[in-house]
Amino acid sequence: MTGMEPWAISAVSGVAAMFAQIGGQVLGGLSKTLDEKTKKLIFDASNQYQKNYEERHGILKVLGMREPVKLESLYTSVQFLDDDAIQSFESIENLENFYRQAKIRRFQSHDGKKQAGIKVANNKQYLMVLGGPGAGKSTFLRKMGLEALKGKKGGFKHACIPVFIELKRFASNNINIETFITEEFRICDFPSPDKFTAKALEEGKLLILLDGLDEVPTKNLTEAISEIQNFVDKYDQNRFIASCRTAAYRSAFRRFSDVSMADFDDTQIQQFIYNWFHCEADKQAKTSEKCWELLQKPEHEAAKELAYTPLLLTFLCLVYDRSQSFPDNRSVLYHKALRILLEEWASEKRIFRDEIYQGLHTELEEILLSEIAYTGFESDRLFFSGRDIIQQIKTFLASNLNAPQHLDGKSVLNAIAVQQGILVERAEDVFSFSHLTLQEYLTAQYIDDHRQVEKLVTEHLIDKRWKEVFLLVAGLMRGGADDLLLLMEKEVQKYINTQKLQALLNWTEQVTVGSLGDFKPVGKRAVAMEIANIIAYANSIIDPNVIIHADPIVYTNAIAYANAIAIDNIFAYAIAIVEATNGTISDAIEYTYNLEKLKIFNNIKFTVLIAQMEVLKVKAPDEQKSQEVLGAFVKRLQQTLLTAVFR
Repeated sequence: MTGMEPWAISAVSGVAAMFAQIGGQVLGGLSKTLDEKTKKLIFDASNQYQKNYEERHGILKVLGMREPVKLESLYTSVQFLDDDAIQSFESIENLENFYRQAKIRRFQSHDGKKQAGIKVANNKQYLMVLGGPGAGKSTFLRKMGLEALKGKKGGFKHACIPVFIELKRFASNNINIETFITEEFRICDFPSPDKFTAKALEEGKLLILLDGLDEVPTKNLTEAISEIQNFVDKYDQNRFIASCRTAAYRSAFRRFSDVSMADFDDTQIQQFIYNWFHCEADKQAKTSEKCWELLQKPEHEAAKELAYTPLLLTFLCLVYDRSQSFPDNRSVLYHKALRILLEEWASEKRIFRDEIYQGLHTELEEILLSEIAYTGFESDRLFFSGRDIIQQIKTFLASNLNAPQHLDGKSVLNAIAVQQGILVERAEDVFSFSHLTLQEYLTAQYIDDHRQVEKLVTEHLIDKRWKEVFLLVAGLMRGGADDLLLLMEKEVQKYINTQKLQALLNWTEQVTVGSLGDFKPVGKRAVAMEIANIIAYANSIIDPNVIIHADPIVYTNAIAYANAIAIDNIFAYAIAIVEATNGTISDAIEYTYNLEKLKIFNNIKFTVLIAQMEVLKVKAPDEQKSQEVLGAFVKRLQQTLLTAVFR
């Protein structure tokens, strides 16, 4: 007995009991009783240690925040993916197809099962947390330390004293982890900190948080890895959580289980926003609800893409907090996001920049990235081989008089991927921009810098893939967007003056003019034109000999053209034509009822059309019939709709 047990029990608050237990063994021995003065020293030191941790690692103030906030008030639970996020693809083309089939803007290279971060940390004694810049790795490690300090009341289920070590401090050749740990206890005036450290390590009572392996200066990295490996092997009863940027990690740690930070999902984004705007004034003003709702709007779809990364979500919250909106000129928003990744985040974290950056200043790097972005986007490529990017970097460095000539392309690519995460390795030696939004912004920047606005308009005006680029170019043009709009008007006239389009415009006017519906004429014409579009599109994809069962998602883009009114099933006719089943015809009948109520058209006899479709619904053949029978029925349905709508 040490004489500490009753005192330790009465003083249990977080890790105080562990400090007392280990301190008693160090200072009192196995058979001695500590005097009250020593007990108080240990107690005060444990309180000071907890206070120091909370002040140094439990506070966040990033990206120009006006006031620091407690990490725990803002923290949003993270999720991990097993470290198989980099998939194998036979070719870049297959990876392109994989992305396009997902029909979303985000680059998702992994659909695996996610696990709660705290659960994984409890299950794994040695854990390596991987992720891109600003993914929340450091925040997670800090949070695990805070949970450990709470003892049984916390989410970390192992009795450990947390020690947080920023590995960027390993800037000298003399690296000694035990010395770093001892210093953490020494600054709290713990008696005999060296002996206390040795005893705590020996008994496996520490949670050692090694943050930022990628932030160790390159010249010291090999020695740092060796020191960590040896230290873990020597004190293998303790628990370890380390972090590293994915692009910098080379699976160097034998004992560690590797996991990747999953992007935030919508639930986490919403929770983060609600945590951010948590003060009483924000609650009364419902600021969080308004911010979240604004982020859901179609015009902010590209901005929301940034929100899946915690760092850039923080940036979005700061923007909204200052103006209660997002800027109308989205180019301003994305330029700031790009600068955060290029230089501001590294500056805030006080990361030592590799020599690679000594001559490649931010403006020059932006020009390089815009060239890579434009070249890919122009050729409809979102993914690039490492070899192609390296060659493009070499060419840029050689042809740009302001670029440092001593740099090599591979080193530049590695530095951009590791330090900034703007280019991300999606599969082995296959890269893309971290966010499609950033590639679009850089593409727009290239177009504006190189005076290629006229080429943009003549070659891509009706290409939906370039919509965001058009909007960004408009925001970047220093003289305003008038020239862009004039060029667009000139190009549109070429399409409007075609015989077919003139006929379609005349038809939309004829069938809607003077109708009783309480909508603006342009809205009525938009709906009429969209009905024509979806019926024509449905007809165009039908092979008379093959009945195609279409994916309804194909038609969702049609809704955008009819945004003057709210019609949920705008593509009902198209699906009915393509599938021609009893159920799809029923949906089309219901849609026809809705159109009749809206009174958009002036001369379509919907009552007659509904009666005709009811007859067809009863006669709809099942899928077992011959292709000839099915094809004949589809033609009959087509003709019924065409006669009613276009006669």
